[in-house]
Amino acid sequence: MAKEERDGVPLTNLDQELFPGAGATKRELVDYLDVMAERLVAVIRDRPLSVIRVLRGQEQFMQKNLPKYTPDWVPRTNVWAEASHREVTYALGNDRRTLLWFGNQRAVEYHPALALAETPHRQTHLIMDLDPPEGGGFRLAVRAARLVRQALAGVGMSGAVKTSGSKGVHVFVPLKGDPAPEDVAAAQRAVAARAERIDPELATTAFIREDRHGKVFLDATRAGGATVAAAYSPRIRPGVPVSFPVAWDELDDVTPADFTIRSALEIIGDEDPWAAAMPAAQELDSGLIAEGHTIPVARVQAMHEGKRRAKAKRDAES
Repeated sequence: MAKEERDGVPLTNLDQELFPGAGATKRELVDYLDVMAERLVAVIRDRPLSVIRVLRGQEQFMQKNLPKYTPDWVPRTNVWAEASHREVTYALGNDRRTLLWFGNQRAVEYHPALALAETPHRQTHLIMDLDPPEGGGFRLAVRAARLVRQALAGVGMSGAVKTSGSKGVHVFVPLKGDPAPEDVAAAQRAVAARAERIDPELATTAFIREDRHGKVFLDATRAGGATVAAAYSPRIRPGVPVSFPVAWDELDDVTPADFTIRSALEIIGDEDPWAAAMPAAQELDSGLIAEGHTIPVARVQAMHEGKRRAKAKRDAES
């Protein structure tokens, strides 16, 4: 079988199914990345990039550190990982050739850092992740996204919205200036809290899953060292949906399954709807920052609450 090549990148096994249940081939992933390269690169450029790969016969896994066999021409940056006390070499998804190489490596999902490599402490967007309950569906996430939009509008801020490519919705607000990382995280907590107060029957900020009681989780934890699936990133789901920009007034008319590595190419044409939808960069509202600093960090609070519940259970059993 003759090997194929694009832009000097050897491509192999293109007609194999991408992963079990994908309903799409590796060739279709590579074709999608090829056509979408300019728009996807615009989103992930100069950001330390984590990818989720799915190799034949293996479970999917997130790759941060570039493997030793990575070609020299793949752009990269070194980041000190405090948790593991080691330096991690991340790729930078800065060009079409790099995306083609990743596609051949069966890298399906693209999760950039929230900050640029040159300014690692400067988060560029306030991000809200709206996660519907099990069995709750996309419509609930859309309703929760509108709560977030209302909370933002209350302080004169606005954002762009996209499907997560799974069952949820992401809201992105571009930030002006050089806000402190802890202030961005605080503002996100405050936006979530304000959205929850608008409709507490629909949405919740409860980090512990069992405390959500069938409500949409307003996830304000996309801060610091977190990542989020990029706009236009495919997802490892049946049909290979992609995270896709949607106009606010069209959210009721779409489902995540409308946007796949096949259909997205037909829908998008020559446009870049994510760039077009993104408002101008905005200053973080001081009131959001102040309120957010009074709200405990969700993961820390959940850890303490988990310990408290475990102790209570042990005491009850004894």
